[in-house]
Amino acid sequence: MHQPDTQPVAPRHPDVVMRLDRLGSFHQSRLSFMRILLRRLQSEGWRFECALFDIDARGVGRAVYTAHGPDRSYSLVAFANDLPPEKRSDRVIATEWDATFTLFDGVPDAADLDRLQANVPRQEAGRVSEKELSLSRANRSVRLWDHVVDSLASGHQPDPARVAEVGYLMRTTAVYGSGKFGAADREQVAHRPECQAPFQIEMLSVYLTRAFVMDLVEHMARMRAPDTAVPLDPDLRRRFGIGNSTGLGMAPFLVTHPALLNNWIATREEALARIRSLPRASADEAQTLRRFAIRAQLHAADWHSDHPVQIAKLEALRADMASLLAHLATADLQTDQPWNRLWLWAEGALTLEGQELLASLLLEPYPRLVDPLACCMAADESATWRIDGAMSTARLRALVQEIYGWALAIDWTDPDAQARVWYTSEAKLEPRLGERFDEPIEPYEQPLCPGRDAARLWSDLSKTTEDSVAGFLMRHPQHRHIVRRAQIASRLPYAEIRDNTIDATMMPIDMLRLKLSFFGACHFDPRSDRWLRINMYQHAPFPHELGDRSGDDWAYPFLAVAAE
Repeated sequence: MHQPDTQPVAPRHPDVVMRLDRLGSFHQSRLSFMRILLRRLQSEGWRFECALFDIDARGVGRAVYTAHGPDRSYSLVAFANDLPPEKRSDRVIATEWDATFTLFDGVPDAADLDRLQANVPRQEAGRVSEKELSLSRANRSVRLWDHVVDSLASGHQPDPARVAEVGYLMRTTAVYGSGKFGAADREQVAHRPECQAPFQIEMLSVYLTRAFVMDLVEHMARMRAPDTAVPLDPDLRRRFGIGNSTGLGMAPFLVTHPALLNNWIATREEALARIRSLPRASADEAQTLRRFAIRAQLHAADWHSDHPVQIAKLEALRADMASLLAHLATADLQTDQPWNRLWLWAEGALTLEGQELLASLLLEPYPRLVDPLACCMAADESATWRIDGAMSTARLRALVQEIYGWALAIDWTDPDAQARVWYTSEAKLEPRLGERFDEPIEPYEQPLCPGRDAARLWSDLSKTTEDSVAGFLMRHPQHRHIVRRAQIASRLPYAEIRDNTIDATMMPIDMLRLKLSFFGACHFDPRSDRWLRINMYQHAPFPHELGDRSGDDWAYPFLAVAAE
């Protein structure tokens, strides 16, 4: 009798996963932070209220949206502005916005609101307190805002094609948390169950911001034409997400938080390995995967970009989805380890975009295997990673070869290999990326290229006569930071991006997309190699709908009943 091959499938090797071209092809999944948040809000029965909406016909005023959980409440305090079009900018140097926000820890009183009114609209120029957990701002979509207000005021719905083209009515240009500008440090809330997963404060802020934005556009239509105005159709309303413009400021985070990066990737890889290891798939599980693949194909069809790199990736992704659906139509998913067989087929048949979308899709039929892993994605970064000085230099050499072998193979004398410099802008204290050989910025370089630093370490390590790491670092203290990183990565295999982050051909948007995919963003639209636009919470239920609609199954367009 045939014995099924049910050997467990190991998580993918870091050398495969941690390359920038693959990391820059990641998609949202069940483990994305938005979906973790909405699952909790729904399962715990959070209650929402708009405690204040004092906004005039021009769209100027303030509002408070409060989320009441089992133990605590959180309030989005919004300040709306009538910003002249010529002042509207996505750039971090902007000083005015259409709306500004803070997430208040609790329920603000009148004195809190007055204090926040004097500071939040000023953003960096103002100051908030430890009562505030985040600070953010947003601008209206020039292409869509007036069209939606005009349509609703005249008694009809906006053009669905125009809605699909843009996908949001406001676009955030920053969502600050974790102690910036006087706001509470993460340590103040990290012990709370609802805050333990990464970026839950920021995700809640954006979720409530979306509710406010949609209420605001309907309010402005009513104020303009109270006798004829209509609200948005609920299905069309959910097609609006919240846009976001993200630049280089986000990229270094992945290098400076190695433990957190490891936990994000390791959790995702563990989930994928668990599913690939399954000996069988039920008929319902197989059908669920097929339905999600169809929905993902629709999602890819709605994804647009004018950037040549993204245009090529989208063409490849659409071809991948056609290939995947054709394969799924005939594949025997009742065979031994069907998902591993599907994955091995995909490695040869699909591009990186398609492979990583399949990785996300494979998680969908298995909430019982995947969702509990969300508790593994945080990291206690308050702990100090002490250098193990007792480690032998022989062991350190072995670690450097194992973790940074790819870097040791690079010719670092080639100008292209060191073409870029990461530095910090003096004006805005934001990370920037410059050209090493065209600008006088090398003295200000930040240590954000572990590969090159590992190669420099290797050069000195290969010649040392010291037996211990402590002895070696006494002679070469400039290598302390990369020795620490190597020792961290020896315990946390996904802690290090295994690619050259200062190469002439490096695409910073790959780093941005990696982080944003874990947020749960979609429709990545690069505007250059250094910044992009995204959509957040598109198709998600609004707070008042969470009791009736799934807080989890919303990330892909829904199918008509007949299509399912």
